[in-house]
Amino acid sequence: MDSIDNIDFKKLASQQKSIQMKMRLLALAHFKDGYSRTQIAKFLKVSRTSVNKWVQTFLAEGLEGLHEKPRTGRPAVLNNADS
Repeated sequence: MDSIDNIDFKKLASQQKSIQMKMRLLALAHFKDGYSRTQIAKFLKVSRTSVNKWVQTFLAEGLEGLHEKPRTGRPAVLNNADS
């Protein structure tokens, strides 16, 4: 299991291509530094609910849990016939 103390979240965040993943890792970096979830939400300009979700997901599932999940629903369809 990933331990919050053994991970350099800022370094990981700097290597990410996905903005969402960067935000999650930065939130965890602040959490590890002892900031409250409310403070983290203000720093990153996201809702406290998001921060709570990211921290809980990490604590339960580790880094793997933070990756984007495939979304359900109808896939986007691009159609050139309309142009």
